[in-house]
Amino acid sequence: GYYDSSELLYNDQDYCVVSILRAGSSVLNEMLHIVPGITIGKILLQRDEKSHEPVFYYQKYPQYIENKRIIIFDPMLATGGSVLKTIENLISLGCEPKNITFLNIISSVEGLERVSKTYPEIQIITACIDPVMIQGTKYIAPGLGDFGDRYYGTEIS
Repeated sequence: GYYDSSELLYNDQDYCVVSILRAGSSVLNEMLHIVPGITIGKILLQRDEKSHEPVFYYQKYPQYIENKRIIIFDPMLATGGSVLKTIENLISLGCEPKNITFLNIISSVEGLERVSKTYPEIQIITACIDPVMIQGTKYIAPGLGDFGDRYYGTEIS
């Protein structure tokens, strides 16, 4: 069921959820139910399949994002590359790491360590830690495959 209410330390408008497209958009409806006044930002990154690092394509954030408490959402934390690129992008706009929380569903140990060492001020909330990363693909194992493809019903290209 849905939450009847939520208790926040700040006003709804003081928060911004940043979804890492495309899989990150899967949480937006639930966030709007929990925090109806939350603002929404988006960043589009795509993983380079050879280097396994993200390539930046697009960002659109609300005005004055540097003054907001930011919740970054991406369902999977594998190598940490996408969330680190997102954090770097937000910091370049004046956001402070202490005001950023990263929310995800499944994390790898490697990704958690990389993000925590790079930005120890950022809070990370995850539901599950999978112990194995497949070295050739850098996918989490057992994981759940490509979250975006599963959520949107598409196939890996």
